[in-house]
Amino acid sequence: MNSTDLPNDVEALKAELLERLAQIQSQQSTLEKQQSTLQQKDTEIRSLNEQIEERDARLERMKAQLERLRRIQFGRSSEKIDAHIAQLELAIGSLEAEEARAVGPEPKKGAAKRRPPVQDPIPDHLPREIITHDNECACPDCGGTLDFLGEDVTEILDYVPASFTVRRHVRPKHRCRGCQSIVQAPAVSRPVARSRAGAGLLAQVLTAKYADHLPLYRQAGIYAREGVPLSRSTLADWVGASADLLRPLGDALFRYVMAGPTVHGDDTPVPVLAPGRGKTRTGRLWAYARDERPAGGTPSPAVAFRFSPDRKGKHPTRHLAGFAGTLHADGFAGFNTLYRTGRIHEAACWAHVRRKFHDIWQADQSPRAKEAIDRIGALYAIEAEIRGESPEVRRRERQARAGPLLDELKNWLDELLTRVSAKSRLGEAIGYARNRWKALVRYRDHGEVEIDNNAAERAIRSVALGRKNYLFAGSDAGGESAAMVYSLIGTAKLNGLDPFKYLHAVIDRINDHPVNAVDQLLPWNIDLAAGQAD
Repeated sequence: MNSTDLPNDVEALKAELLERLAQIQSQQSTLEKQQSTLQQKDTEIRSLNEQIEERDARLERMKAQLERLRRIQFGRSSEKIDAHIAQLELAIGSLEAEEARAVGPEPKKGAAKRRPPVQDPIPDHLPREIITHDNECACPDCGGTLDFLGEDVTEILDYVPASFTVRRHVRPKHRCRGCQSIVQAPAVSRPVARSRAGAGLLAQVLTAKYADHLPLYRQAGIYAREGVPLSRSTLADWVGASADLLRPLGDALFRYVMAGPTVHGDDTPVPVLAPGRGKTRTGRLWAYARDERPAGGTPSPAVAFRFSPDRKGKHPTRHLAGFAGTLHADGFAGFNTLYRTGRIHEAACWAHVRRKFHDIWQADQSPRAKEAIDRIGALYAIEAEIRGESPEVRRRERQARAGPLLDELKNWLDELLTRVSAKSRLGEAIGYARNRWKALVRYRDHGEVEIDNNAAERAIRSVALGRKNYLFAGSDAGGESAAMVYSLIGTAKLNGLDPFKYLHAVIDRINDHPVNAVDQLLPWNIDLAAGQAD
């Protein structure tokens, strides 16, 4: 606006000025309202962010607690733990659903296109059924002759349920015209005397129960749907008879495990039905694993189980009577008698130590527990680099690199214990490590020894999974049968064999196999293709 545009009259000039001031005040008021609205929205956003952070933190705490409870589940079954897990899973699901609703649906416009999911290839070894969908001989539009241009092929993976078959063995009889002798082929060998179950069926029952954790009553229901009624008691008799049949092989496997320089030992509870009481008592399955592969060893890995009606120390003492070397184990006092003989040396498990500090970290985010985890993690990082090397290389690398870290960790734990209560969770974790320090550092000076007992813990994992499904063993004999079959299935898996195919081959041959050559049926010696019945 130029000065010539202003009115010359004073009153008109005042009116113009007042109008402009009113406009400025109105604009200022509008700006103040907008600023207030923005501040209010900023406050709401900060509040929402705090709520989201609080919900995320709560979700992480609940997930950590859920993982801890699931680890506890591998021990004794508890209805309270199961209920708590169910509540946590429900709460986590609600929080995640709430988060999904808060995020809202994906925008339809301008959104990046999702890549189609990558499908796993269908294995080439599966049989193919070819179904050709051919065209008519002539063009449907004009009736002209059709020339072949190529074809499109779509493969669909389908499932044909397992089927039963009956093998009818016919043995004709003949009589000699001269001497009147009766000539007939010998009766076919049966895996179980006076039983109609073939090797494949017995292998299926054992694999389903001990590898796939399918209890016998569920198997009976599945077979009934296939039109073959098999009672649970019949299946149980077959399991017991099969275990007796396989016992010489299981004993040979146990001798093989005990012949190694190191053994990993652990145990897990198994409920056993108490006869006449309608209740269960707690038996134990003891796992003994031999695995020299981490130290560059060529012997095949194996695991052997043994059953006992309780957890008294006399049982591992009996099991390990023929073993001399290093035993990887937890702090179970029942092993102490073996250590005192000087024939067996203790190697404690760093995974147990780490787990105690990890539980503390998950519970209250203790920085001291986190530092202990990090220090132990540095020891495991060294192990990852030297896995598969010879014992001499491992010993040399451990002494040079892990030795100083172990000394620093010991001094740190000693100093930390002076500043925390020995009765606190952190103090108990420190005390656990300090009390077993000699056994914990044994691996440093012996290249064939492992840093932890995970080989045995992995072996008993299948027992923990199966225990949740079949609830209990029917008797001590049932526990011994389970130990025998778990041994063969676990060892077959360690050697890359299909448990069903392995058990099928063994059950089909063991009756006619020389007892003094039973080692030929161990997983690393057997030829699964030779002499297969089908």
